[in-house]
Amino acid sequence: MKKLILVTMAVVMLLLTACTTGTTAETELQTPAWQEIDATTARNMMNELDDFILLDVRRADEFEEERIEGAILIPYDEIGERYSELGSKNTVILIYCRSGRRSKYAAEELAELGFINIYEFGGILYWPYETISG
Repeated sequence: MKKLILVTMAVVMLLLTACTTGTTAETELQTPAWQEIDATTARNMMNELDDFILLDVRRADEFEEERIEGAILIPYDEIGERYSELGSKNTVILIYCRSGRRSKYAAEELAELGFINIYEFGGILYWPYETISG
């Protein structure tokens, strides 16, 4: 009888452990590998970090018209082909577009490619700081 109770308890413990692991895995899958931040947080990071990439994912004509100083351009629909230009997958990447839609797509794609320090801060439309053109 003791053996039956011990076996039953072991099976119950295994089932509980399996259920708990499944719930954790599901939660992790729902958590994005990138973070959405606001313009002020992005600006503070630019001032505090020594090494980061400021990535503009708009079209070339938009980039020439107005951009944040120090930004590099890789249009969001070219991320899959040009991600190697960003260097290490550990590099901090601050990413923006015009309104925030394309930067979210690009952030998601970079996360799927294995980049782990992605910070999406929306669009240049909401950037209250200086910009440059040309």
